[in-house]
Amino acid sequence: MAKPVDLELKKAFVELQVKMVETSKKIQVIDSQIGVLKRVLQHADITQREISTLPPETKTYESVGRMFLLTDLAEIKSNLSNRTALLTSRTVELENSKEYLEKNLKESENNIREMVQQKKEQSEAK
Repeated sequence: MAKPVDLELKKAFVELQVKMVETSKKIQVIDSQIGVLKRVLQHADITQREISTLPPETKTYESVGRMFLLTDLAEIKSNLSNRTALLTSRTVELENSKEYLEKNLKESENNIREMVQQKKEQSEAK
């Protein structure tokens, strides 16, 4: 005769499964965002290296929407360094939230394992 399924345990498994799916989707989104930010950061870094070799009197243009404006070289370097700092901080934020989600997921799995272990111990004691 088959043992009756513990409804509390079944409900916890369903909740964990839903949480795991949601969390893994969030982690995938964060991974793709981090990838995009790293590519943009790499592009900004390459641009900074190329601009640093230019003489100070070089005419430089900065893109603003669909047009280009004549901009001072020092201002372009400043804008690039600000953008780099902003991208770096955003990448760190995303990595921290990814770590939090992964930690949260592991805690949930451990809680379910503990619940299963307790149910086994209770059934063996009877």
